[in-house]
Amino acid sequence: MNRIPEKCPICEEGLVVTEIFCPSCTTTFTGQFETQTSPLSRLNAKQLEFILTFIRCEGKFNRMEEELGISYPTLRNRFNEILLEMGIASSEGADSEEMKIDRMEILQALRNGEIDPSEAESRLNGLAA
Repeated sequence: MNRIPEKCPICEEGLVVTEIFCPSCTTTFTGQFETQTSPLSRLNAKQLEFILTFIRCEGKFNRMEEELGISYPTLRNRFNEILLEMGIASSEGADSEEMKIDRMEILQALRNGEIDPSEAESRLNGLAA
């Protein structure tokens, strides 16, 4: 089933739903209905799958690396793109406080033996990119 578009493809103005249909009992409702949008409704199927993986992995990028088979810098970039799409982050770059937290997490993973020094270096370089 197709998703309801948020804007008119012709004039870019907001749309109004005027008919709702129940396929089970074939009842049709007409009127003007508000659409419920959330930041998640802006994401495509691939981005939603990424978010589900993020949740399943309890937000731990090292687990996501294993599950998805992609590097930390790639994960971080995809995550940042999703935040931008959802309107949560600005396009001016990563928040310096967020980068500090990421650096601390990488160093903690190195300290705990979860990653080796070359992986830590790669991840830290990914933050600077």
